[in-house]
Amino acid sequence: MDLGTILATILSPAVLFFFLGFLAVLVKSDLELPHPLPRLFSTYLLIAIGYTGGEKLAEAGISASIALFIAVAIIIALIIPLYTFFVLRRILSIHDAAAMAATYGSISIVTFIVGTEFLARLGTSFGGYMVAIMSLMESPAIIMGIALVRLFAPTSASTVERPGVRTILRESLFNGTVLLLLGSLVIGFITGPTAGAGLQPFMSGIFKGMVLLFLLEVGMMAARRVGMLARVGAPLVIFGIVAPLINGMLGIGLAWLMGMGAGDALLFTLLCASSSYIAAPAAMRQAIPEANPGLFELLSLSVTFPFNISIGIPLYWGIISAVWQ
Repeated sequence: MDLGTILATILSPAVLFFFLGFLAVLVKSDLELPHPLPRLFSTYLLIAIGYTGGEKLAEAGISASIALFIAVAIIIALIIPLYTFFVLRRILSIHDAAAMAATYGSISIVTFIVGTEFLARLGTSFGGYMVAIMSLMESPAIIMGIALVRLFAPTSASTVERPGVRTILRESLFNGTVLLLLGSLVIGFITGPTAGAGLQPFMSGIFKGMVLLFLLEVGMMAARRVGMLARVGAPLVIFGIVAPLINGMLGIGLAWLMGMGAGDALLFTLLCASSSYIAAPAAMRQAIPEANPGLFELLSLSVTFPFNISIGIPLYWGIISAVWQ
């Protein structure tokens, strides 16, 4: 792994703004983004990523290989939470293990965004279908987490009434994040690159600036939870670092076997290695109320996410560069 690549990643504007937000909370600065703005930033990023991905997908077309990539992505999004559950079951309750497994089987859109910025700096392209893969990898892990609780939790363990399976499936498949991302992808695919030419100043021109503002807020969110790490315990903190490494290696192996290009392989690896701190935790709060939400949100946002964007990306890219030669 090239030391220059590591430094370029850590010293990139996106990562540095994340750590600026992190530092602001640690030093008790009064820095704060007005409440509606972070939601606006995330909404914009979802639209821009989805629409641009749809344009690229329309330009490239849907082939048998792309269909294979999507199918494998959905399968791996079910397998990761399955084995993660049995690993965590040794140190956590059934409910906490299932919620954590769903969180780590799902994906981080922000990690994906940082990955695309990394590829842009290297001048490496990636396919628009990767946005579709990202969208479709969000829900399977949530479904698996619910299934694991249904299968392994004693029926008398809690008197809390859980939402029905149909309700949870509907909300995981059509929650705002997934719906906006997939909807933007479909719109971009239908209209194509020609119709979207006039939208480039909006879709691409301000994109990097919005990423910086959003990561500044994410850094502050992560720092507000970091004080809980001492109460979580070393085994779970270690898990928050080892899990993305194992899942990332799995992603690299699958990408190589399927014949993905290097840029697509990195993004697929990041999707496998990342963990959700928005959609999956929100779904787990409702589906598994017995689980401790502070636990899985803390590890995902304050341990795994910083690791992936600072160390994970250059590490995965170094391996991909060596294998793909």
